[in-house]
Amino acid sequence: MRLFTISWSGPQHFATALIVTMRGRTEGQTTSGKQQGRGTDERVADAAHFRGTGHWAARRWLRRTASVVAGAPLLAGLLAGTAAPAAHAAPSPGVVPAYAPQKASNQGVSVALNTFSPSAPVKGDTLTISGTVTNNGRSAISDGDVDLRVGPRLSGRSAIDDVASRSTSTLVQVAPLGGKYRVAVDHLAPKARQDFALSVPVSELGLDEDGVYQLGVSLSGETSQEPWDHVLGMQRTFLPWQPDAVDKKTKLSFMWPLVSKVHLSAQTGADEQQTPVFDNDDLAADLAPGGRLQQMVSLGSQLPVTWVIDPDLLATVDAMTHKYSIKKGNTTVPGKNQQLANQWLNSLEKAVQHHPVVALPFADPDLASLAHTGRSVSGSLSHLQPATQVAATTVQTILHVKPSTDFAWPVDGAVDPSIVDVATSAGADKVITRSDSLSDDLSYTPSAPRPIGGGTTAVDADSRLSEAFQGDLTTASASTLAVQRFLAQSLAVAQQDTGQERSIVVAPQRMPNAGQVQAMAAAMHGLDAERWSEPQNLTDAASATPDPDANTRIPRESHYPRALRKQELPTSAFQEIQDTQDLLVRFTDILSAPDRVVAPFANAQERSMSASWRGDAEDASAYRGSVKDYLTGLKGEVLLVPKSDLTLSGASATIPVTVQNKLLQDVQHLVLRLSSSKPTRLKLDGGKAVADEPIRVGGGHSQSVKFTGTGNANGPVEVSAQLFTEDGHPYSQKMTFQVRVSEITPTAMLVIASGVLLLAFAGVKMYSRRKRTAARRAAAEAARGDGPDDGTDGGSGHGPGTGPGGEQPSDPAVDTGPGNPAPSGSGEKVDR
Repeated sequence: MRLFTISWSGPQHFATALIVTMRGRTEGQTTSGKQQGRGTDERVADAAHFRGTGHWAARRWLRRTASVVAGAPLLAGLLAGTAAPAAHAAPSPGVVPAYAPQKASNQGVSVALNTFSPSAPVKGDTLTISGTVTNNGRSAISDGDVDLRVGPRLSGRSAIDDVASRSTSTLVQVAPLGGKYRVAVDHLAPKARQDFALSVPVSELGLDEDGVYQLGVSLSGETSQEPWDHVLGMQRTFLPWQPDAVDKKTKLSFMWPLVSKVHLSAQTGADEQQTPVFDNDDLAADLAPGGRLQQMVSLGSQLPVTWVIDPDLLATVDAMTHKYSIKKGNTTVPGKNQQLANQWLNSLEKAVQHHPVVALPFADPDLASLAHTGRSVSGSLSHLQPATQVAATTVQTILHVKPSTDFAWPVDGAVDPSIVDVATSAGADKVITRSDSLSDDLSYTPSAPRPIGGGTTAVDADSRLSEAFQGDLTTASASTLAVQRFLAQSLAVAQQDTGQERSIVVAPQRMPNAGQVQAMAAAMHGLDAERWSEPQNLTDAASATPDPDANTRIPRESHYPRALRKQELPTSAFQEIQDTQDLLVRFTDILSAPDRVVAPFANAQERSMSASWRGDAEDASAYRGSVKDYLTGLKGEVLLVPKSDLTLSGASATIPVTVQNKLLQDVQHLVLRLSSSKPTRLKLDGGKAVADEPIRVGGGHSQSVKFTGTGNANGPVEVSAQLFTEDGHPYSQKMTFQVRVSEITPTAMLVIASGVLLLAFAGVKMYSRRKRTAARRAAAEAARGDGPDDGTDGGSGHGPGTGPGGEQPSDPAVDTGPGNPAPSGSGEKVDR
């Protein structure tokens, strides 16, 4: 049961009537004047003002109560017969508010707003809101209504924040439009849901002054535990109302970021084209229809935005348009999304034509990490300048537009003096900050550009507008609420009386998901009519006239947000990157075609310090490790072939060492160094303890280098072999082996010489004997015949025991056959 006191004053007469309204069963009414709607998605506010006065409110209230005034005497008579229920709903003494607060008690009820059209209506429009009501409680809801409630006009940006952040709302105290502008919910069982659609002419909303109004959709009804009509759940949002354009509009620059995680590895194929190898195939899902990057291009092409692009994303997608491979365990498989990549790049090229494009440094390096932890590692900052130079070339080559490269964008626009120094070290003179970092103490929102000294401009993005699209916006309801809040804040900015036009910048999160992208696009389309704002590109916003009262002091490093600092790359990460860089320099120094290696690894080094690793320390470490491991593996393809121990017989001999090149290109500028641990026992190359030989080995070949060793005393000597670059830096690990020196004594030399002489004498004696025997045989043959043998007797012309040419059967053959081609085993013997 509801009790109202109705008063008419002025020329219309004065009257008071007691009205008792009943809806099925008696409705309870609290006396505190402070009530709460307890739906899952909505709590009602306890501190905001609401409209209950004014002619428009009275007229709307009168229309709703006129139908029951005629029955007031009858209802008043019934009051005595309903004492028990009335006790439950006893009114407060004095005048009861026209829209008495009602208790919203069923905590399991939620209201979702899936569509809100138009998002910023004008005169003559019909506002259409659709959504669902869901009963998540344990009791059925009966005799319910879905109603629209229009709350008070909000006084500014802070009031919008208050309404959005509080769990309560005075909208429950505002009477619903009712009548034909409601949807009946006769019965809603537990766990059940019902769709609704409300269509209300804007003229029925009671909007008067331009501004932002609270608006709520509520579900009222009864439950078995609370058998009276009360608000069970509500969802509130904002209604921006400015039907006519104004002369002085806010200029709005919306950054549209094309940034992605790292997908390309440092590895390339061994073929001539150096087929790129991807760590995974996740990028294809982002490029596919409905994917995050596809939505960015498709929706962004229809909006007046400034494209902010990481050139590494372009280079990665461009690599996909050709032959590429994907890592799969310890092997790779061919990639198959060339057509998808081509379509995306073609769409992007068309979208950015005649639109401003800002290129971030290649791979979007984490400027804050470099400033806070990277600067302590020598060489870390040297990557920024090449990254900026590569950025311009990459964008121009792939998209055929000339980008601006003088913007730096720290993560979330959070800055301190060290971040500004690093950001500008590569040539940028504009740093994109955010108003929650470079804050102001003003009653209005100042223009974005702030001169911060040294010829550098901070372009301060508005934090409220920039953060409007964070969080889970995968549902239509969440997206709708985000859009309405963004539009409400933008109108509130425009309505601030500053006496001058302002340039406002929106810098959303770097990698919005598909749902967030769609919400961003819907919000931008809500500004299409340009009633209170007009689009402006980022470059023009940066060069606009600064507000002289705006803050230009960069906050101290101690004010940098702790949450962001925890996500930064550690010093050890930059040390690992620098170690890999040193390894790369040593490796490329020996290559005949270093460009085949420099480009892939230089890009991988840039990717290792990307801002996209924020919040993903494990994967960041794995990526850095994979780059270093792969480079170490390539370097190890130029190696010394393991050598067994050997024996040096005699005073002098050669010691062979083999260098193998498994790479596909020649290596050069290497030196093979052989060292004797005991130079008094074994000297190298004419009496040295250390001998060097220059090395050049063709791709896929080996080269054996021979050193001269001279032994001075018997015994084992440890010899080490190692490859060095020409400037003296070690290239390979040391390889050690033993050389056993076996020196020949003078006595042994005398014995050997005596043996040789005896063999010589024996040979001469045998030769003389054979010659005498041959002479006697020839004389005997001549005595038997008349002259020399002419061969007429049919003989062969050869004496017995001789072969052709006078050779003896015992003479050795000329070709003794090949020796054993197998490598020597342990105890290899090297003779003079």
